[in-house]
Amino acid sequence: MGNARYTNGFKVTEHPAALTEPDHWRKPRKVFVNSMSDLFHKDVSDDFIIKVFEVMNRNPRHQFQVLTKRSDRLVQLAPRLTWSDNIWIGVSVEDEDNVYRIDDLRKVQAKVRFISYEPLVGEIKTIDLTGIHWAIVGGESGPGARPMKQQWVRNIRDACVAAKVPFFFKQWGGVQKWKTGSTLDRRKWKQFPK
Repeated sequence: MGNARYTNGFKVTEHPAALTEPDHWRKPRKVFVNSMSDLFHKDVSDDFIIKVFEVMNRNPRHQFQVLTKRSDRLVQLAPRLTWSDNIWIGVSVEDEDNVYRIDDLRKVQAKVRFISYEPLVGEIKTIDLTGIHWAIVGGESGPGARPMKQQWVRNIRDACVAAKVPFFFKQWGGVQKWKTGSTLDRRKWKQFPK
């Protein structure tokens, strides 16, 4: 991709030199931490994760969003981490088989806990939003993308509305996601926690 940080491709690589970058950003930013990887991956050292949290804690003007599929490791490390209010933590739940990650998420003492149902590739039958502050839904995109049914999205949206949890519908997905858009029942759902 022309970026020196990707010389190892998508092999897990720690970049300690990048840790001081948020210290120099003058304007507040929303930062999606590890957008191309998972901070709680088994190959990321505990020490590096702790350093990432130190950076987030000393930069309260920025909002950091951390998303993981490794909820077991998140729960294991969470007590060793400092959860300042600007750190939002979420888990990916792509189908019913991964709903257990939400129970793990509830064990973390973060101000904002969120679920990313993306890519949503199966119906979620168990929608318990207790202790959850935000839900995001999106379809899979690119070649070979599996379809997402409208009713799956509606079920999550309706549960969010009933529980007063902000709902963000990102996209329908597909091979040409720009054509399918992000409208659900003639409305854009782009809600955020306060």
